[in-house]
Amino acid sequence: MFKRISSIKLTHWIFIALVVGVAVGVYLPTWVEYIKPFRSLFLNAIKCIIAPLIFSSIVVGINSAGNTKSLGRTGAKAIIYFEIATTAALFIGLFFVNIFRPGDGLTISHSVNETVAKVAETKLTFATFIEHLLPHNFVEAVAKGDVLQIVIFSCIFGVAVMLAGEKGKPILAFSESLNHIMFKFTDLIMVLAPIGVGAATAASVAEHGIAVLQPMMKLVGTLYLALLAFAIIVLWPALIYARVNIKAFFKELRPTILLAFFTTSSESAYPAALESLEKMGVKNKIASFVLPLGYSFNLDGSTLYLAIASVFVAQAAGIELTLTTQITMMLTLMLTTKGVAAVPRASLVVLSGTLTAFGLPLEGIALILGVDEFMDMARTSVNLVGNCVATTVVSRWEGESLNPEFQRS
Repeated sequence: MFKRISSIKLTHWIFIALVVGVAVGVYLPTWVEYIKPFRSLFLNAIKCIIAPLIFSSIVVGINSAGNTKSLGRTGAKAIIYFEIATTAALFIGLFFVNIFRPGDGLTISHSVNETVAKVAETKLTFATFIEHLLPHNFVEAVAKGDVLQIVIFSCIFGVAVMLAGEKGKPILAFSESLNHIMFKFTDLIMVLAPIGVGAATAASVAEHGIAVLQPMMKLVGTLYLALLAFAIIVLWPALIYARVNIKAFFKELRPTILLAFFTTSSESAYPAALESLEKMGVKNKIASFVLPLGYSFNLDGSTLYLAIASVFVAQAAGIELTLTTQITMMLTLMLTTKGVAAVPRASLVVLSGTLTAFGLPLEGIALILGVDEFMDMARTSVNLVGNCVATTVVSRWEGESLNPEFQRS
């Protein structure tokens, strides 16, 4: 009996907790008073990992290029494409979440630190934005949960580690260890996820009725439509530009895409993706450099998801973000998503950091977790396809041609 229970996956436990939470909210609403503290426990656990994980991930991500020479012609071209693609993903996500407004009809509490909450209300000017980029004190930025300042500090620190050469290697080794440990820490924290999901769902259903689940389904639908639009608007033209036989491209990658979809980890599909790209005719020196670089700097699906999820939480909290604030949030996400590994639940850390930085309630994360598996499958698949497309585009920029069966005439 114990072995059977221990074999149940975390995803299944989250679904079970979602169902139990709905049942408790409908039939035992008086229990909610005792359940709510478990929601706060889970959210506090998430908040404590944000700064060290983002710092270590970005330092490692920047140094994954190897050295300053590796950040040369091929690296520059790859980064240019990554920025174009992720920027497009952010604004497509922003467009869809404002058009369909999946957060409407859902009400969540807005219990955050007052100092942080003022960020969402402040009218940001260009001058205040520039002045705010770097912290007076890094520890202060960590304490306040100011993710934008943490990210920019980490980016500069990562470049400094690279430029330091041999003297920077001990710091890089420390960052790699810290990064690995923080992801293990995240795995341990995720054990509390079913409790957080169940408690948040029970509280919401008890307070607002069963209709509270409708916006969650609308959120999933909005994400899938936005990802489809991104594939049509960005990835399809990129493949045409790279003169790729699109039918042959997807036929070759189909098993790899399915693997990424069902495992919700593009990391698990990396070896097969690299092999498929080389089979298509992409030179190893390009594929083995651009593809792993994309895993840190070109998470198109996750970036689009984060844009939708962040504004969704604001809508659910009844906070109307100005266009300036939304664009600032997108700039923050553009930086924050760089260097965060494409592993399950990594987006959760970035989302929690963004919500905290803009004074939005973390309670929204506990609700999103209930349907996150459905969204994770789609965004992970788009992450994988986006990196494969990026590799073929950079190959084209380098003057290389694919094998005849994969090359469009």
